[in-house]
Order: sequence, then structure tokens, then C-alpha cells
Amino acid sequence: MNFDLIKSVVELVQQFVEQNEAKTIYSNDLKGFTEWVSASPKAYPEIQNPDWVGKESGRSSDSVINTLLIRISRYAKSYSRSVMSNSGFSSQDDFIYLISLKTMGAMSKMELIKHNVQEKSSGIVVINRLIHNGWAEQTVSKKDKRAKHIKITDKGLTVLNNHMDEIRKASQVVTGNLNPSERMLLISILSKLDEFHYSVYQMNLETMDMLEAAYKKLN
Repeated sequence: MNFDLIKSVVELVQQFVEQNEAKTIYSNDLKGFTEWVSASPKAYPEIQNPDWVGKESGRSSDSVINTLLIRISRYAKSYSRSVMSNSGFSSQDDFIYLISLKTMGAMSKMELIKHNVQEKSSGIVVINRLIHNGWAEQTVSKKDKRAKHIKITDKGLTVLNNHMDEIRKASQVVTGNLNPSERMLLISILSKLDEFHYSVYQMNLETMDMLEAAYKKLN
């Protein structure tokens, strides 16, 4: 990871907060921050033109961001495996789906799968495993007898609660040594990215068509 880049972003955010508290010109959010950066492009040259491996040979910023996101995802999976090693979970999707059901309540199979941004076949495997283990159950909707919902069971709540400390640890270490300000900035940036990609995901396109659809939204 390019820690110098992260450090530069954090210092820039701190500079924005300090200056804005004194003058209160910009809104105290991502929109205000980006407006402030645009208005003072020379205030922090490191963040305007950071260095990265391969830059001199033509490697793009898109390539660097994509690589870093993949690396972080792999780190996160490694920590999740630590949680699974001391539980009955077969994959991190088991507790991710259970957390979704606990926080959002009962939902249809497809709602649960789409919420977790998975392919239907993979999601069905996870749901069937949860039902087989007695951690979730399928119920008939009281409003529409034709609709079936998946809900977490008492057994599911118990197994989830028994391992929540480890799950929280895994979540905490993924954010590493970022301070609260860095985390809020990262949430804002990643949320913007997620909104873009989720809008493509909701089109229910074939895998081969998703790249072109996403590319068109950029142009």
C-alpha cells in the first residue's frame, strides 16, 4: 500500500478542518472538502500529484486504485478466515448474511442476495447452508401467502452473538491505523463508489455485459 499517499490525504483533511472551523466557508462534508481542494489546488501539492509504483512507466491511477482495493479485500478475507477457524461458519458469507438478517429483518432470498451483492447461485448456496444449520428459516409472508421470507432463528442469533467479538476485531483491523477523520473520509469515498457500481449491479445484466454498461455510465 502507498502509505505516503494515505498520510497526505489525512493531513489534507486535517488542514481543511482547521481552516474551515475558523472561516466556515465550506460545508463540513465530502462536498465541502472537494470544493475546498478545487479552490486551492496548490495548497497541498503532494495530494494533487502523488507518486506510485510504475507511474513513470505509464501506470494509471485507475490501475493503482483497483490494485489497492483488491489487496485490501484479500487482507479482509484473511482476517475473516481467522473468525471461521473457531466457529461453525463455512465462509465469511455465513456471518455476513446472518448480520444482514439481524439488522434488516426478514427478506426474500433475492433481496438478501442482492443486498450482499452476490450472484444468485452463490447466494442460494449460502442461504441453504444457513437453513440446514438451523441458523435461518424460510417463512411465509403474513401479507402475501405466496411470498416466502428468510429470517434468522434464535440459534442463528446465538451463534452470531457468540462470535461477534471476533467479527468486530476482524472489522477493526481492516481499517488498521486510520484515525476517525480518515475513516469518515474513506466511508464517504467508498460510499460514492458503491452507489455507482450498485446502480450497474441492479440492472441484472449478464456478467459479460456489466463492464460495458459501467463504462457507458462514465461517458
